[in-house]
Amino acid sequence: MTVTLNDIVDLSKPSFWLSLVTITFNPTVWNIIARNEYRNKTITKMVGSPYTGCYILAVCIFVAGLVRDSFYSRALVEQPRVPILPSELAIAVPVILGAIGQVFVLSSTWILGITGTFLGDYFGILMDARVEGFPFNVVRDPMYTGSTMTFLAGALWYERPAGLLITLYVHIAYRIALRFEGPFTDMIYRNRAASQQAVASRKKEL
Repeated sequence: MTVTLNDIVDLSKPSFWLSLVTITFNPTVWNIIARNEYRNKTITKMVGSPYTGCYILAVCIFVAGLVRDSFYSRALVEQPRVPILPSELAIAVPVILGAIGQVFVLSSTWILGITGTFLGDYFGILMDARVEGFPFNVVRDPMYTGSTMTFLAGALWYERPAGLLITLYVHIAYRIALRFEGPFTDMIYRNRAASQQAVASRKKEL
């Protein structure tokens, strides 16, 4: 018997597409808001402080992440269940993947802090130096990598091939987001370095 994509993935379920929408929404909107904040200080002007603005955005990002995860969970439940891994690995592999993914996410949040994690550099809240310890010495983008691993763990745990497709979409969406975030963040720190160098040069002249 030939198994087709329609047998293992139900594309007629709205939850599948809503999951993709929320996955796309989060990094896209946050990048737009953060870039606007860097250029125009819109949120800072509204609340009177870059730190307050960053904390408000952090709450919004966190809540949006919970919404995204809830849509993903619902999408998995409504999709056909098909064994993906051999039975002896069906529990161990997703548990290990999920655990490692959460270690990457939580440890990077811990070492960066709230402002470092939630786009504080776009508010002008810059770190003193680039973080090079764990988990950044293991993977370049532990937050995105850990999140992707968690999505994959969920797909394997619930044995939903549709979850594998969604996880692939997550990976692609995050890679695209990083193509915008990485260079822009580098530019922010280059501008600070140039500004500091200019100030130092003026002091020497005095």
